[in-house]
Amino acid sequence: MQTFIQLVATGLQIAAVYVLFSLGLTLIFGVMQVVNFAHGQFFTMTALLIAVTLPLLVAQGMVIWLAYGISVLFGILASMVLGIVIYQFGLRFFQRDMAGSFILTVGIVLLLEGVFLHYFGGVVRTVPPFVDGSINLLGVNITLQRVVLIVVSAIFTLILYRVLATTRIGKAMRAVSIDHEAAMLQGIPYKRIAYAGFLIATFMGALAGAVMAPLAMISPTVGSDYLVKGFIAVIIGGLGSVPGAIVGSLFIGMIESFVGYFFDPSIANIAIFALVIITLLVRPHGLLGHG
Repeated sequence: MQTFIQLVATGLQIAAVYVLFSLGLTLIFGVMQVVNFAHGQFFTMTALLIAVTLPLLVAQGMVIWLAYGISVLFGILASMVLGIVIYQFGLRFFQRDMAGSFILTVGIVLLLEGVFLHYFGGVVRTVPPFVDGSINLLGVNITLQRVVLIVVSAIFTLILYRVLATTRIGKAMRAVSIDHEAAMLQGIPYKRIAYAGFLIATFMGALAGAVMAPLAMISPTVGSDYLVKGFIAVIIGGLGSVPGAIVGSLFIGMIESFVGYFFDPSIANIAIFALVIITLLVRPHGLLGHG
């Protein structure tokens, strides 16, 4: 029983990161009808900046919690600026253009990975935990850092869901995702809504990098690793579906935890890809997607 609880807790921690990451992907697809392969670079940039600025602030005598707050804020703001640049000088010209956006964002990935490698080096970096200690849950010790990750993911997922369900901008995004031409005929400013959706998605990707930084080995390519699993999550759940992204992330988290424990990580990856194939055969638009 203790092993089962431990594996469930590990699965939730893994899924929490993929939820934040995949929500950004599915939001961009729903609003703009493009697949943003550069989404992982917001994750990477935030994590790298935290790993670099945190030790510098601590070395200046700043208390750890304040240093964390400043470095996280700096990392997310820098990623938001990067997202604005990518949108204004690139993606806004390729909205609802799958081929063009694919070529553009893949090129951006190669460019940014080269920039990160040049300025941050190829060394793998680590970030100390934001909080120390652990809690005991039914006889199983779970680190407080993992609890923080799960709680932060749950809070921002709920906030996004409420924004999309109850606010004017959220309803406009949903309308655009269903039929952007009909939405425009009703007076919805499509370009502004697409821009807002992209910025929210960028924030979610950056936030995922911030909360995962203390638990991951940070390198200039770390975002690409999460990008693949993030895409798998939205494919399983259904492109453009927020609940689908959550469900797909939970599937991946539990498979990585349970299969990785009883077999090995390579078998877990095979199981994940097998699940994708089965899902596409049975439900081509994903578990909660709409054709």
